[in-house]
Amino acid sequence: MENRNITAKITVCSYEELTDGEKKLIDAAKEASNRSYAPYSRFQVGAAALLSGGTMVTGSNQENAAYPSGTCAERTTLFYANSQYPDRAVESLAIAAQTGGKFIEHPTAPCGACRQVILETEQRYNHPIRIYLYGTDEILIIESVRTLLPLCFGKNDLPEQAE
Repeated sequence: MENRNITAKITVCSYEELTDGEKKLIDAAKEASNRSYAPYSRFQVGAAALLSGGTMVTGSNQENAAYPSGTCAERTTLFYANSQYPDRAVESLAIAAQTGGKFIEHPTAPCGACRQVILETEQRYNHPIRIYLYGTDEILIIESVRTLLPLCFGKNDLPEQAE
């Protein structure tokens, strides 16, 4: 038997330390959280994706009384980006959340389902997605979803399809 350690490299910074482009992406995610439909959890999440070529798209969480019927901001954003701009890779993704009219102090990470969708998007374009998790006290920067999902299951784990 052996033990293996999995480490994660995450950059921690403040809003002031970001470039103007990074601030714009986070600001778009924060603005998108205002369009959230979250009457049950009252946890409003917004996401913004920067695509190759400079296009930015946003989305927010959309709840439903039958909880599994809703969708997270990250999936709303990435599904929209993939359907409307199928030839543009997602370069980066920012996520911001607020509750009670105030943005959260510590960043919240994507749920497992969203991590899987981010992984599939990375694999689709063969390009890592830089992820920004916004909190008022700190911002976490992750170079690829593989940092958040190190033992991932993706398209390479499926049997090859007959042609």
